[in-house]
Parts: sequence; structure tokens; C-alpha cells
Amino acid sequence: MLYQASKTWARVEIFCAATLAASVSGLILLNVVTRAMGNSIYWVDEAAIYSMVWMCFLAASAAVHHRSSIAVTLIADLTPARVGYWLSRLVDVVIFVFALLLIWICWRWFMPLELAKQGFDVRAFQGATFNFVYAEPTNTLGIKKVWVWLVVPLFAFGSLLHAAANLFRPAKVAEKQ
Repeated sequence: MLYQASKTWARVEIFCAATLAASVSGLILLNVVTRAMGNSIYWVDEAAIYSMVWMCFLAASAAVHHRSSIAVTLIADLTPARVGYWLSRLVDVVIFVFALLLIWICWRWFMPLELAKQGFDVRAFQGATFNFVYAEPTNTLGIKKVWVWLVVPLFAFGSLLHAAANLFRPAKVAEKQ
């Protein structure tokens, strides 16, 4: 069940990442055309950058599910299969711990309980915590940066889900299917 949830979430991540990749291409093409015409649109660069950031985070999380992240396998390749298996299990544990740590960091960064305690009043939240995460605007798009930064907790959740599924479904079992 956990693996199926991870698989479904990875499909959603890949679909969103592919859509964002297409939007990056479209935005860059729009930028080239408008600049060539002498009427560049100033917010397109920033939108392309944020789209690429979201794309990378979502694809990286899905890569955890597919066990296709970039890796140096020199040691695992030189050791017997049993040692390589345990090294892959160690990698699963490290990714799981990293995802847990990232969720904890996001919790401290976004401080959702403190925001709720302040009645979801951003100004009161800022005054009580000196945390401006919900108020800082983007340079040209005019949206709050928190909408861009939300990809980090989304990545942390996805990575945790995929890492947990990988812990309960070892690589050797996953490769046979």
C-alpha cells in the first residue's frame, strides 16, 4: 500500500515536472521572441527560473521513488552482491533520515503553529517571530515568495514517502518487477 502511494505520488510529480519543463521552454521562447522584437517582458525570466526550480525539486523527489538519482557506485560495484545490497539499504536509510530532517527544518521555517496562534495574521506573526517568510515578495512577478518556497516542504514530503516505501521494498525486489 505504501509503495502504491509512492508510485502514484511519483507519477503526479513526473507529470507536474514535465508540464513545468514545457513551461520553461515556452517562457524562454517567449523571452527570445519579445526581446528580438524590442518589447521584452520583464517578469518572464523570473517565472522561467521558478518553474525550473519547481521542476527540479519534483523530479528529484520522483527519482527517489525510481531509485534513479545520480550516484557514485564505485564501492558497491567492487564489493560482493550482499555488501552492495546492504549499501543500498544504507542509502535508503540516509535518504529517509534526510527527508525527516528536511521536514523538521521546513516546520521550523514556516512555523505553521505560530501562524495559527496569531490567527493567520501575517503582520502579527512577523512581529512575534521576526519571520518574514509569508510576506517577502518576488522581484518581478509580484507574488509572495512563500508560494515559490512551498516546493521545499512538498519535496520533503515526497522524498519521505518514497524513502519509506523504498525501506519496505528493497531494491532487489523492486528490480525483479
